[in-house]
Amino acid sequence: MKLQHTLLQLEQQINQQVLGQPSLVRMLIIALLCDGHILLEGLPGLAKTRAVRELARHLDGEFRRIQFTPDLLPADITGSEIYQQHATSADEQFSFRPGPVFGNLVLADEINRASARVQSALLEAMEERHVTVAGNSWPLPSPFMVLATQNPVDQEGTWPLPEAQLDRFLMKVLVDYPSAEHERQVMALVRAEQQKANESVESSAPELQLTAERLHQCRQAIADVYVAPAMEEYIINLVCVTRDPRSVSDILASYIALGVSPRGTLALDRAARAHAWLNDKDAVQPEDIQAVARAVLRHRILLSYQASADNYSADDVIATLLSVVVP
Repeated sequence: MKLQHTLLQLEQQINQQVLGQPSLVRMLIIALLCDGHILLEGLPGLAKTRAVRELARHLDGEFRRIQFTPDLLPADITGSEIYQQHATSADEQFSFRPGPVFGNLVLADEINRASARVQSALLEAMEERHVTVAGNSWPLPSPFMVLATQNPVDQEGTWPLPEAQLDRFLMKVLVDYPSAEHERQVMALVRAEQQKANESVESSAPELQLTAERLHQCRQAIADVYVAPAMEEYIINLVCVTRDPRSVSDILASYIALGVSPRGTLALDRAARAHAWLNDKDAVQPEDIQAVARAVLRHRILLSYQASADNYSADDVIATLLSVVVP
């Protein structure tokens, strides 16, 4: 079976359990293939956590969940050194006890409810793939992926994530309400699950499990996807317009306070190659770049006060970018 078929089958199986959110599932798959982290934003009850759990079920690795709260401490995530005294000897020593961040897939649930101290500890893990405790660095397992969820920042008891941490996320996906038909299917699915639980039927293992070796092969194949010079120029032009919007539109210039960083350029390139590979292409096309542009760029564009006053969102900015910057 081709590697693409394996991933498409994985996507199909997750879509059977996370109804009405095909875009969310596709972006989860792309982030996994790109070895990147993903931020899911939406109101409570929209299957964000369920989608992450379904992805973890199909990945041959260790799944960890961290519930973020205002009183969470950095050591609650990274782990800490524990003083141990052996009863059979006079030996006394400190030993490191790993925290929940030491997993292959880490669900950071309601990430915007934690303080800046906790966010800085997670930032090191996301960027450097290790944590530092008491002067010692401890490498995280491979693969390592943070899947964070957050409620909209205008809700009570939440804080906006720092721009530096937002930039570490490969993608930010907005999760919306399902359609009426999908909601009807959700009710039927949950009823069947409850009936299965009441009958004490053991849950069967998923038909498809993606091993670390298989995932590594997928990432190698994606690295071989060709990006023509014209497509490279298209990516760079999209990013550069966010830094100098006045060159194409005075309206954009009044709405963009800060443009996309070079990390965003690299993320757009990686995500476009993964999208092309999933569609069985050996070269990136403009539609591949456009398909992932919103998820990759929306959290990297800092909007001005004027944009907020005019109810102009980051997605509106990206839609304008895609209309004025041609391949």
